[in-house]
Amino acid sequence: MDFSLYFSSFILGLIEGATEFLPVSSTGHLIIAGELLKFNQASANVFEIFIQLGAIVAIVVEYRKTLFKVASNAHSNKESQDFILRLFIAFLPAAILGLLFHKAIKAYLFSPLYVSLALILGGLAMMAIEKRPLKINTKATNDISMMQAFKIGCAQCLSLIPGVSRAAATIMGGMLIGLNRKTATEFSFYLAIPVITAASLFDLLKNFHDLTMQDLPIFAIGFVTAFLSAYAVIKLFIRFVATHTFISFAWYRIILGILVFIYFSA
Repeated sequence: MDFSLYFSSFILGLIEGATEFLPVSSTGHLIIAGELLKFNQASANVFEIFIQLGAIVAIVVEYRKTLFKVASNAHSNKESQDFILRLFIAFLPAAILGLLFHKAIKAYLFSPLYVSLALILGGLAMMAIEKRPLKINTKATNDISMMQAFKIGCAQCLSLIPGVSRAAATIMGGMLIGLNRKTATEFSFYLAIPVITAASLFDLLKNFHDLTMQDLPIFAIGFVTAFLSAYAVIKLFIRFVATHTFISFAWYRIILGILVFIYFSA
């Protein structure tokens, strides 16, 4: 096996874990890095599924107590039932649009140039939202209304465009409708579980024929690296949002988008 594949799997796993839950677009970063590393063999789609699942496992581990409590009490506890219903309502819009436009998005928008434009525009939108006075009236995930959950789900649809960022769309969307920064971030984390798991399983079914035993070591390296980096980022990001705005992430997106546009349009 080519050593460069092991190196690429490590780097891509690191990128996935480090960016999946930040408002910078993990998919956009993977598209750019994949082009630079020439990581485009037949199993690349399956590899991406494994590293996304690694990041999701990190969320499950970090919030295992809450998730276990919700799951174990779902049959009788209204608070747990409402928690699940909120996630389901927020999950539906992107799930429906994703099923309808999956092929078109993959065919036409998965290129570094489109990603660069989405990064820049998303960064500008984040700056505009941060500078806008926001009325905060929701300070805990259990206080999120079903209508707020639906609106966050609609905002999440923007993240079907590579480079927009699922985290950015849901967090900034949540802040626009009254969630404080920490609550919007935590709800975005919880929402990632059904969204990314469903998307990964859907992609796995479509690309199962590319799954081979000889690629398992590469998948394992990517999975573990994504899990560890995501777990570290989740803890750091929750602390960050308690005392900081997202302006620094907005500038990062804009600068990266400009550099990527220049590099790939040259």
